[in-house]
Amino acid sequence: MNFRILLVTLISLTFLTSAAPPYPIDGYSLTGIKRLHRLELIVSGEIKETMPIPGAMKSIQDIGLNLMNARGDSLDVIPSPDPVLQKSINALFPNLSEKYSISILDITPGKKIRYASRKETAEYQPGSVGKIAVAAGLLTELQKIYPDSFSKRQELLRTKSVRAGKWAMTDSHTVPFFDTETNKLVKRTVQEKDVFTLYEWLDHMMSVSNNGAASVCWREAVLMRAFGKAYPTLTEEEADLFFKNTPKSTLTTMANALVNEPMRVQGITEREWRLGRLFTAGGESYIPPRDGSTGTTVGLMKFLIAMEKGLVVDPESSLELKRLMYMTDRRIRYASASALKEAAVYFKSGSLYKCKPEEGYTCEKYKGNVDNFMNSVAIIEHPDGTTYLVAMMSNVLKKNSGSDHMALAASIDKVIRK
Repeated sequence: MNFRILLVTLISLTFLTSAAPPYPIDGYSLTGIKRLHRLELIVSGEIKETMPIPGAMKSIQDIGLNLMNARGDSLDVIPSPDPVLQKSINALFPNLSEKYSISILDITPGKKIRYASRKETAEYQPGSVGKIAVAAGLLTELQKIYPDSFSKRQELLRTKSVRAGKWAMTDSHTVPFFDTETNKLVKRTVQEKDVFTLYEWLDHMMSVSNNGAASVCWREAVLMRAFGKAYPTLTEEEADLFFKNTPKSTLTTMANALVNEPMRVQGITEREWRLGRLFTAGGESYIPPRDGSTGTTVGLMKFLIAMEKGLVVDPESSLELKRLMYMTDRRIRYASASALKEAAVYFKSGSLYKCKPEEGYTCEKYKGNVDNFMNSVAIIEHPDGTTYLVAMMSNVLKKNSGSDHMALAASIDKVIRK
């Protein structure tokens, strides 16, 4: 029996024997995310397309939280650096710019927990890594609406559709439009008229890092906080009136609070990680920025630990956030290292660059000469049990650091598995 037939057989058996349908590689029936339905059809052979890599083939039965145990209880604070691991990590950097920060936590079962870092408190603009905080804020507000039923929260995510509007304008990242009747896929930028479910907006924000989707998700979290249990039946007209009649300063205070409070609950300080502005100019026309955004690798690491401990909202929400970070779409930068091909990677990357006129220099994408931030958070789970968390941030001017991040991922993986 070849691999494809075997895989489809196993997936079919899983549907028959499990209480919930598998997710995310074949999670369309649970989430309504059409991108996942297309993946199902690729795996089954109904769509002739490149198969997902081995590390992207996990189902709901395979994805779990690693620190809901005594090991997690021991991580109330970041551990002291492990001397051997720290020495190995230090040895990776002599030929790289000093403008790198990193935090690494090895939580491989059966081995002692090991931590290493480099400039872990240095502050960077987090860019799209901040979208994780938006997701956490939305899941927090959703829990307030249905505190006793995660299934009702999922149902709302799956069934409530909202329009992009001006909030999603503008972003160059395309999103997938998959027709489940014709099996045709189109990728394009989001337009004001576009309508998606909450689950799909979350997926667009996380899987392809669409900025418009991030502003829409943030908008919906604000509406959840403002309307509470009335939110599920809230109309677009009622939402528009709320934003029209509420002072912008009040909206800014509310928006900043709901994405930052989940971090403060985990002991992450404002200097370690905060969000201060939406991801699109359209969004900021409704909710002006305040205080800016910043992040550190130690702050990001604290959040990953909290998620693995089931403390981001509650265990169900923590697990859902981890699923949303699971890379079934194209892997980039740190996550694209060939050494991670067999591993499950839960990942978010972010970048932000800024240029100024400079004689002899032409500004290019990801090659800013004023700022050139590139950041990644990743949870790596190898088939042999090797499991570790990574937060990395850099600001190397005039250079696309994506290839360096990928090379570092391979080197770090080698060090951890040695």
